[in-house]
Amino acid sequence: AMGNWLVNHWFSAAVLAAWLGINIFLFTYYFLFFDRDEQYFYTRAILGSALAWARASAKCLNFNSMLILLPVCRNLLSFLRGTCSCCRRTLRKQLDHNLTFHKLVAYALALLTAVHTIAHLFNLERYNQSQQATDGSLPAVLSKMHLQGSNEWLNPIHSNQTTVEYVAFTTIPGLTGVIITLALILMVTSSTEFIRRNYFELFWYTHHLFLVYFAGLVIHGIAGLVRGQTEQSMAEVPPHHCAEYLTQRDQNCTHDCCRDPEFGSIPAESWKWVLAPIILYVFERILRVWRAQQKVVVTKVVMHPARVLELQMQKKGFCMEVGQYIFVNCPAISPLEWHPFTLTSAPEEDFFSIHIRAAGDWTERLIDTFQLETPRIEVDGPFGTASEDVFQYEVAMLVGAGIGVTPFASILKSIWYKFQQADQTLKTKKIYFYWLCRDTGAFAWFNDLLASLEQKMAESGKADFLTYRLFLTGWDTSIANNVALHFDTATDTVTGLRHKTIFGRPMWNTEFAAVAAAHPRSVVGVFLCGPEALAKSLQKSCHQHSSLDPRKVKFYFNKENF
Repeated sequence: AMGNWLVNHWFSAAVLAAWLGINIFLFTYYFLFFDRDEQYFYTRAILGSALAWARASAKCLNFNSMLILLPVCRNLLSFLRGTCSCCRRTLRKQLDHNLTFHKLVAYALALLTAVHTIAHLFNLERYNQSQQATDGSLPAVLSKMHLQGSNEWLNPIHSNQTTVEYVAFTTIPGLTGVIITLALILMVTSSTEFIRRNYFELFWYTHHLFLVYFAGLVIHGIAGLVRGQTEQSMAEVPPHHCAEYLTQRDQNCTHDCCRDPEFGSIPAESWKWVLAPIILYVFERILRVWRAQQKVVVTKVVMHPARVLELQMQKKGFCMEVGQYIFVNCPAISPLEWHPFTLTSAPEEDFFSIHIRAAGDWTERLIDTFQLETPRIEVDGPFGTASEDVFQYEVAMLVGAGIGVTPFASILKSIWYKFQQADQTLKTKKIYFYWLCRDTGAFAWFNDLLASLEQKMAESGKADFLTYRLFLTGWDTSIANNVALHFDTATDTVTGLRHKTIFGRPMWNTEFAAVAAAHPRSVVGVFLCGPEALAKSLQKSCHQHSSLDPRKVKFYFNKENF
């Protein structure tokens, strides 16, 4: 299974290994540097190893802050997707892991923030203790050096009345550190799967605290509270030779070491790390605003059962591929909120469409608004996802759960048009389509499409091209009785289609084994738009049923990411 995983995800594994490697290198290198370098000999005399912990974690925080914005630059990803069309199956597919990588970097930031904060709390405590010490020890002597002259202080705490809390809330590094940490905590906690699915608005607005995070990060190191000995001073009074003279100096000292060491701040450098990604992201947002201003005409509004709204739209210059998605904004409801929806139209149609299910405040209000009037709609996109690769596989397994059927509506429609036009570029020889649904109402809007496909393919002599299986995962007694009564009819009692609805969940091992047996030498693309638990189950089946022999069957897993 591990071998198959590496075959399918070599690029992801390489990126992950590189990311981990750079983090480990940065942490180790700077930890050893601040723990051993002569320049920080006196700083370590006060702070001990907490200095190295704080500085090493700061370097890794800068590195990860540089990366965090890149995976959410949608237009950059679309550009990359377009430029590497020749390496479709590997690189293009890996770009779908952008949000997984974004989350991974965010968790790393949270962990490193904890390390950095704890280390600095120790540092502040030690600065405070050294300032208040009167025992003539090296930390005590170093802490009194601010009395000698402006450039000679090493301990930023110059008063005996100071507390750690006071420094944390009154200095620039302290206050920005508190604000950055609070912003990060709010962003991480509000982006859990549950909140994103059920309270998208909460996730959307709190995530814009990233503006506060980056502003705080750039300002954070400006005060330069942590200092080291200057190069010139190190040459004149080397710390290893001269440190003892600081605590045992007499008034008439004429030795080389009699001069006081001089100290300088570590320059603020976070801005150097994050400047390029911030500029890139600003361009990304400008491009989104410009695209959103282009006029969208809603040509048709259809209200389907189970509160599913279909919008058919037109926009000048809009060009899509199968399974892509758009971001939709309705200024009448909220001028700032943008929500992702998969396109359900085919590229061959003269409009583009989406199906919106009532799930949360924004979608509820949008459906209610469209039942009264047709408000102005803004659209950004389309953006590419894994589904547009579907025609590159000889055999495709499409799995949709509930409203997750939307990308496959686009694919199945496109297949229909390709058959009508006798398209010779279609590599696909066979499609297996699985739809898992909780209630019968959800099948309604999709029935017409499947019925017309059945008929069309039968007429073209291609009835075997599409095998679809509908799984009703929740049902009541009345449905069960109705099914039992009409068991021998030619069409299904739930959907009215020729293929019967199966009650319960699919046995994936059986399904994969059947596909592998039917196509022993094919490359099979497995496409899912559905929950994480189903993704894990399908991924496991892909690994189990792929042959290590390159000439035999291979299953490649793809998942829609929002």
